[in-house]
Amino acid sequence: MTTTNCMHAKDIKKVMLGDGPISINEVIAVARYGAEVSFTREYCNRVDESRSIIDRFLQENRVIYGVTTGFGSNVTKVISPEDAETLQRNIIRSHAVSIGEPLEREVVRAIQLMILVNLGQGYSGVRLQVLELIASLLNHDIIPFAPGDGSVGYLSPESHMALVLIGEGKAWQDGEFIPGAVALEKAGLAPVTLGPKEGLALISGTTSATAMAALALYNGIQAAKTADITGAMSLEVLKGTIHAFDPRSHKLKMHEEQAKTARNVSRILEGSQIIDTYKDYRLQDALSLRCIPQIHGAIKRALKDAEATIENEMNSASDNPIIYPDGADGTALMGGNFDGSFVGIYTDMTCIALANLAKITERRIDRLVNHHHSELPDFLVANPGLNNGYMVPQYTAAGLLNEIRVLTQPATIDNVPTCANQEDVISFSYFAAKKAYQISKKLEYILAIELMTATQAMDFHHPLKPAPITEKVYRLIRSKVPEVKEDRFFHPDIELIKGQIHEGELTKLVELEMGEMEF
Repeated sequence: MTTTNCMHAKDIKKVMLGDGPISINEVIAVARYGAEVSFTREYCNRVDESRSIIDRFLQENRVIYGVTTGFGSNVTKVISPEDAETLQRNIIRSHAVSIGEPLEREVVRAIQLMILVNLGQGYSGVRLQVLELIASLLNHDIIPFAPGDGSVGYLSPESHMALVLIGEGKAWQDGEFIPGAVALEKAGLAPVTLGPKEGLALISGTTSATAMAALALYNGIQAAKTADITGAMSLEVLKGTIHAFDPRSHKLKMHEEQAKTARNVSRILEGSQIIDTYKDYRLQDALSLRCIPQIHGAIKRALKDAEATIENEMNSASDNPIIYPDGADGTALMGGNFDGSFVGIYTDMTCIALANLAKITERRIDRLVNHHHSELPDFLVANPGLNNGYMVPQYTAAGLLNEIRVLTQPATIDNVPTCANQEDVISFSYFAAKKAYQISKKLEYILAIELMTATQAMDFHHPLKPAPITEKVYRLIRSKVPEVKEDRFFHPDIELIKGQIHEGELTKLVELEMGEMEF
């Protein structure tokens, strides 16, 4: 991992490709926060050298998949050098068949960045001119229209994006939805004519799945840290016992993430009068409180394993064929590096991990609003009956949890052969990653509801003082969301708190007080 993993993605203003591996934080910096993309001299040299090998292959009339042959099961059809450009244009046009709602801005930008990283490895034979145009789209914030449904792993969404490069398709620019050629012209850019191998290279590989996996993991890791904070607050206001977080117990379980989580919660709650007052109130708490270290810890371990795998994939060459330099000559290695099984399996696992985090969080929300368990006013409002208070936000959390559970069904265990059975094993990594991304966003809302309800519960503990850290969290929430004394329109409150979680304000506040949270 690069040192930029230590920085918040929002603070990364420039991402230079070519000198080393790219991190998930850098992907987020470009995709979500608009960091500028540029290439090192080494990056440019690799690309140019790879292109020269393709030129040599063409001069020698070598038979190379997707360069002098058709695609998929059409590999048996030989294509003349005179038709090379037509072949590449045809693959872009014919493969742009995904349907449904367009991919979000940050998803499109993340995919474009992954294409630059993938093809910039120097094993794809594309011209630097093509990659510079993609970088220009990013730096001018031109967002190609790419429908998000119907991909089995790659090809279709990337083809919609590639249409803009050749002056076709449509794109958003400055809020306008306009033809791709117009978007290029307004930015002072010119379309390219794709040369041999370039159309195939732009749409092949794991770039779309990897991009969504990176977005999902960033959200998921931030959510897991947030859950330690919200879980600690719930423990505090529900009169939980801190004894369950005794380090002597956790050192006996050989999972470092469990002990780290216990330490996080203990550090967050240090100095709490509420915790000190009620530490012996119950012999044992419910599992959603008592097992925070074990459950959150297992989730973090899964996310860490997935992060390592996805960062490996991000920095790999996933094209086919691979244009491999071989002394003064070169070789076209025709294999299957485009396969997304690593991404798919680990994003399916990410879905399971995040579903478990949603599950335990929803249970804590129920305990907060349920007077039978909380020993607080019904639904955390002083005058229940006339007021519903936070009765129905728990319904929202339950509904989101149900959606998450359905999305957690693994995508990669399925198989539907394509391309006249030439492609007879399909990874379905695209939907696995897409599910993980969708789940990560739903989870942020569930955490927002826990934070909203735990903050309200704290108001009923006066004059006992919370921990200094949870008091600061309380004040952060109250800066946007006032105390509920009678029913009001709660939807904006949930959105505001979700925004604080999504933008990292919550974790940043806590880490400024106690140092970096252990993960």
